[in-house]
Amino acid sequence: MASWLPSKLTSASLLIIGVLFHVTYICSIFDIYFTSPLVHGMEQHRVEAPAPAKRLVLFVADGLRADKLYQFHPDPKTNELTTRAPYLRHIIEKEGSWGVSHTRVPTESRPGHVAIIAGFYEDVSAVTKGWQMNPVNFDSVFNQSEHTWSFGSPDILPMFAHGASDPDRIDTIMYPAEHEDFGTGMRPSMHVDQLGDASELDTWVFEHFTELLEKSKTDPVLHNKLHSDKIVFFLHLLGLDTNGHSHLPMSEFYLNNIRIVDEGIKKVTEQLSEFYNNDGKTSFIFTADHGMGNRGVHGDGHPDNTRTPIIAWGAGIQGPNKVNPQGHDEFSADWDLNEYSRKDVRQADIAPLMASLIGTHYPVNSVGELPLPYLDTPESFRAASTFANTLQILEQYHVKQELKRRTELLFKPFPGLTGNHSPEAVKAQVQALIDAGKYKEAEAECVIVRDLCLEGLRYLQTYDWLFLRSVISAGYLGWIAFSLNFILRKFVGGQDSRLGPLGGPRTRRPIANVASAQENQAVNVLSVVVFAIFSVILTVKHSPALYYAYVAFPVFFWSRVILNRRELLSAISKTTQNYGWVKTIGSVLGYIVALEILVYSYFNRGILSICFLFLALWPVFLPAAVQRNNTLLMASWSLSCLGTSIFTLLPVETGEDKFLILSGGLILTVSGFVSTAVVPGITADPQQPRTAVTARNVMILQTGLIALSTVIVNDTVKSLAAHQGLPLLNQTLSWIILFVTGSIPFVYGARSSQHYLLRMVIIYLSFAPIFILLSISYESIFYFCLSATLLSWLMLERKIYSASEMQPLSDTLHLEKRGLTGASSSSTGNSSSANGATAATVDYPIRGLSPKDARPAIFFLFFINVAFFGTGNVASLASFSLQSVFRLTTVFNPFFMGALLIIKILIPFFLVSSIFRVLGRSLELPPFSLFLLGLATTDVMTLNFFYLVRDDGSWLEIGTSISHFCISSLMVLFTILLFALSDLLVGHVLVPVVGEGQRKKRS
Repeated sequence: MASWLPSKLTSASLLIIGVLFHVTYICSIFDIYFTSPLVHGMEQHRVEAPAPAKRLVLFVADGLRADKLYQFHPDPKTNELTTRAPYLRHIIEKEGSWGVSHTRVPTESRPGHVAIIAGFYEDVSAVTKGWQMNPVNFDSVFNQSEHTWSFGSPDILPMFAHGASDPDRIDTIMYPAEHEDFGTGMRPSMHVDQLGDASELDTWVFEHFTELLEKSKTDPVLHNKLHSDKIVFFLHLLGLDTNGHSHLPMSEFYLNNIRIVDEGIKKVTEQLSEFYNNDGKTSFIFTADHGMGNRGVHGDGHPDNTRTPIIAWGAGIQGPNKVNPQGHDEFSADWDLNEYSRKDVRQADIAPLMASLIGTHYPVNSVGELPLPYLDTPESFRAASTFANTLQILEQYHVKQELKRRTELLFKPFPGLTGNHSPEAVKAQVQALIDAGKYKEAEAECVIVRDLCLEGLRYLQTYDWLFLRSVISAGYLGWIAFSLNFILRKFVGGQDSRLGPLGGPRTRRPIANVASAQENQAVNVLSVVVFAIFSVILTVKHSPALYYAYVAFPVFFWSRVILNRRELLSAISKTTQNYGWVKTIGSVLGYIVALEILVYSYFNRGILSICFLFLALWPVFLPAAVQRNNTLLMASWSLSCLGTSIFTLLPVETGEDKFLILSGGLILTVSGFVSTAVVPGITADPQQPRTAVTARNVMILQTGLIALSTVIVNDTVKSLAAHQGLPLLNQTLSWIILFVTGSIPFVYGARSSQHYLLRMVIIYLSFAPIFILLSISYESIFYFCLSATLLSWLMLERKIYSASEMQPLSDTLHLEKRGLTGASSSSTGNSSSANGATAATVDYPIRGLSPKDARPAIFFLFFINVAFFGTGNVASLASFSLQSVFRLTTVFNPFFMGALLIIKILIPFFLVSSIFRVLGRSLELPPFSLFLLGLATTDVMTLNFFYLVRDDGSWLEIGTSISHFCISSLMVLFTILLFALSDLLVGHVLVPVVGEGQRKKRS
């Protein structure tokens, strides 16, 4: 079978292989960087000495940025700078310890709470469950407590009760999910003057905590539970997160919510003090799961999302240190707290701190390091706590090492935990120091061993990285070679000057270039042997099934490349003979340099603006034959390039701007009227006058929907700004417009033969209302500028090709009917257009790819990047504001809102792919050749990002590097799907082709 597979491979087959490959290999980044750290079977460890506290109160202010809590803000009445959290500042100055808790990506609620309460950083596979339910059960402080009462959101509370060793140990008191409304943030009983303020969610939590204490006065069972040791109160405060999404973190709603939280915490503290008769046995910890970006979004590694506050006070907590304050930097310079030590922690360190304070077992999966500067306990207790923390992490290392040892042929243990630092030696050494009363030495030894344990866990976690990285690299390189092999053989290596329907040569391939049966058999046997060897290794390692696919792809790709090497070399030889070595090598090098520039654009959007400035000068270097009589088109290209270049210089962190929204709507409305007046006339068929009338009526409807969308958005913005919620009429009309205008290009003209220019305008006007509905700033203006640039590019490329063929574009309109399978049908018929043009279905005039086609291919990839980065940095989730979906829904639903954001992101892609599809037809290329060229070479960028992935440095650098890799890989899938969509949108358009006379001359 393998002997005929390469010769029978079609473009559709290559696309299917490409989809399967990239879907599979995207998972590799999770297997390498986000494998679950959890292991089971560890012994539990705790401090046997009496704990300083009997109970602990954990406040988690969801979505609270550290700087917003600690900074001074203008008072809305007096405009004087004042703190919005006077009680917490009093705690910092008089009673407790404070600092910054550094989270890690993904900065979402689920992984943040898991790190705080369980002490480990959850694997990214939890995203498949919306960061809410548990992909893997884990231990937590709540699970180790005698009893836990939790109050707050149904998105967070259930995950700690689910999978607990005793579900009755954890009580969850939750409000309904409908209360999490970004438009009003209210519950049914909310007063009118509170509409739009989600702080009611926090008020609900504080009220129900009070009700619990009141209920205990008449419930003896509850009273006894509340007076037990090792109990926890967890208050999840979602108001800040909801207000941050709705109104942004610099808004008065967000800042006022801080005040409400501060007042609530003060009340809870006073209530517990009274309830427990001031016994001084309550510890308090206040922190946040993640921060909030300036656009009201979180999820990535931006410092605004990773830096959260931590304040601790009460039993066992160190008081303020004003003797030698340390830990400050530029971040805390304007907080006026420089005389108090700032004690930063990693988010996972909070879990062992809580376990130590109330004397529970440390969560067995925790990798947090006990933050000793927060403890105010006897040295013996500190040493014992540190020892228990170290033993708990050492136990994980021991279990993980044994699991790895059983699955490796030649296992190499972590050298740092051998000899004097072996687990057995460590336990004996530290215990001897504690028994001898050398507590400081014991602490120091524990810190050294604990760090070695964490390094050892890291060593075991990354043990397979070299193997996996090598396999993944071989896979990507194999795909590039395999797909380029196909392209060169099918679209360059044909013997005729014109190729067959899918780029296959009209004549049979030379026998000399085809691998012999013996070669086929030898390569296939070698492939099977190589895969079998790797399979044995993977079986011994107990590797997941997906690892076999990681190995299978490179084995398959490289075996096909070896089998077709002669045809590949022949195609390269033919290209160099026809175009010369200098031109061929120059095109290849230029293409690679352009790809590297696109890689750099991921780190600096401004590079795209520089590229646009150079592209604006492109007409100056065009041949005189093109410059003649095309002044208006060249001016249009240059102006549109200059206009589009502005957007990649604008900040991505922008708030809602009604003026820009209305300006964009006005520009799109005017462009709709101009298009309606001009396009139907110049594309009309005089023998079918009704088609022009129908086209004009459809465009009038589209323009009307654009204008209506602008009016609706204006009114909705006013309503939301006045905190009156999302008007039902506006919401209904917005949904109707979205479905009606989104269906027009698929219902009207999708299966009929429209002129390509009319078709492109119909598509442009169809998506304009959707873009307006989802815009919060300059996005609609960007949509207009990008559309003008793309249309100018298409027209200019057609003129360049016409001049290069030394033949003006003929009056023959070519109609292609073809699917992804490569089947084509054509017949001959004639009709006259308005200009005397002939609309016909003719034999598809197809030529082979040449070095000059590298330009449109790299332009396509360039515009794909512009579509991604034009209105935001798609590598950063914080670049896209949830405000844009509030015109359609305000009730929190991460997947639903995310789907709307994805639609907004993909609309520019629809335009780019449709234009590119028509361009391939205009250049007389096989339907998928240019697209496949771009598809094959995109992974040059993916490999760059694969090796630029960082697992050290700041969380921003780590998160961004991973985002870049995932986006580059997903870009291939997006492009494949969008090209299939473009085939549906523009696959049947009429396109003028180069004159028949010149085509016969070349043949």
